[in-house]
Amino acid sequence: MADNGIEVKNLYKIFGPHGDRYIQMVEDGMSKDELNAKHGHVLGLKNINISMPSAKIQVIMGLSGSGKSTMIRHINRLIEPTSGEVIYQGQDICKMSKADLMNFRREKTAMVFQKFALLPHRTVIDNTLFGIEIQGASRGQAEERAKHWLKRVGLEGYETYYPNQLSGGMQQRVGLARALTNDADILMMDEAFSALDPLIRMDMQSILLELQEELHKTIVFITHDLDEALRLGDKIAILRDGEVVQQGTGQEIVLNPADAYISDFVKEVNRGRVIKVDTVMTENSGNTTLRIASGSSLEDAAKRLIDAGETAADVVDASGAPIGGITIKATIDAMVTPATH
Repeated sequence: MADNGIEVKNLYKIFGPHGDRYIQMVEDGMSKDELNAKHGHVLGLKNINISMPSAKIQVIMGLSGSGKSTMIRHINRLIEPTSGEVIYQGQDICKMSKADLMNFRREKTAMVFQKFALLPHRTVIDNTLFGIEIQGASRGQAEERAKHWLKRVGLEGYETYYPNQLSGGMQQRVGLARALTNDADILMMDEAFSALDPLIRMDMQSILLELQEELHKTIVFITHDLDEALRLGDKIAILRDGEVVQQGTGQEIVLNPADAYISDFVKEVNRGRVIKVDTVMTENSGNTTLRIASGSSLEDAAKRLIDAGETAADVVDASGAPIGGITIKATIDAMVTPATH
């Protein structure tokens, strides 16, 4: 099986007519504000290095202006880099010919947008099959695939509706079905759920996670919301002013914030949903009757312990073999945010 991970190496984007002239100045410490004030150029990305895992969800997170949307647009080269590489299956996307890039965009990538980007004059099914129609699939084949994915996202029976007849959440389901119908290796989602109401947003997150369990796509997901990042991301990279401030698993970021900026982000996080039992387990006690799977969240573990009326449990691997032990006290202690001084 080909490695469908994405390697971003030494990527710079400086907006302006002579961006390449200012890379060295930025490397030497010139700030985004100073670059703009003195030279009229805008720093979009500074020396980005991210290994995006194959068949996993890579979240790129940051506030407005952090560079996250600029980052995702380099993956399908909607934006030309000032310098650097974006490697996929041994090829640098930044150096692809026009024809190769067009094929890459059509066949390897699909995008889900914040604003849905549905064509108002096309029905739900015609929107859903639009991408593979462009690829040259027959109408019958395209309809069959589109109906399958519309059913999977809960829109069976809405095939002949038009976008203006649907709620925002339903429109975004069409956008997701369209991306999945393309059967692309890389699924790019730029603030895909940000315009939705909180409950609908959580529902869409659940749908995405359920589908990913089956599909194992390489997903690049952009968000400004830490809770969303922690729920969805196998890996998370946090950007500020065009730079990666910290990257790792959600648990690594919550437990070891790189600086005060990240600490402010994570201080209100529900640690029980993020931290795994493996992090707080001790040597296996060997005498408990309750078993909790490795990789379980502390919140789930605490609920199991309380429901069972137990004070301790064994942590077991996929084969059921004990690999450690946890107590209710250690579990609850780890769920409490440490005091700041």
